[in-house]
Amino acid sequence: MKWGLTKRNETKLNPFEAFERDVKRIFDDFFALEPVDLFDSAWLPTVDVEEDEKSIHVRAEIPGIDEKDLNVTLEDNVLTISGEKKEERKEENKRYVLAERRFGSFKRSIALPDEVKADSVKASFKNGVLTIDFEKKEVSQPKRITINVK
Repeated sequence: MKWGLTKRNETKLNPFEAFERDVKRIFDDFFALEPVDLFDSAWLPTVDVEEDEKSIHVRAEIPGIDEKDLNVTLEDNVLTISGEKKEERKEENKRYVLAERRFGSFKRSIALPDEVKADSVKASFKNGVLTIDFEKKEVSQPKRITINVK
């Protein structure tokens, strides 16, 4: 599944190829989403995805969670980060005046492009930030061959 990380040359034979690809991507992305309960009080970690010519970097802010409560998987180029942020409140005759922190389970999935090398993934978790680095596969460039017609 491509989501626009790499540039692709459109053929001169089909000027609508880029438009068709973008519409297909929009529909694929929309129907790949999991249903969301708008009234659910669960929280989702914020995520940044960066890329350069050789790699893709994913950073997720997940403060207040233990590393053992975190699960990271990659399946069919979909990166899934899930876990549980456990509530540590002690109800010993205390009344909350303000309670804004969120607790509970979370699951965040991000579609990655096909050129990600699954076996090159490196991850670290420090100060509440999960960092996941992927190398990209070498993309072969199309070759132009001149054919002599006799």
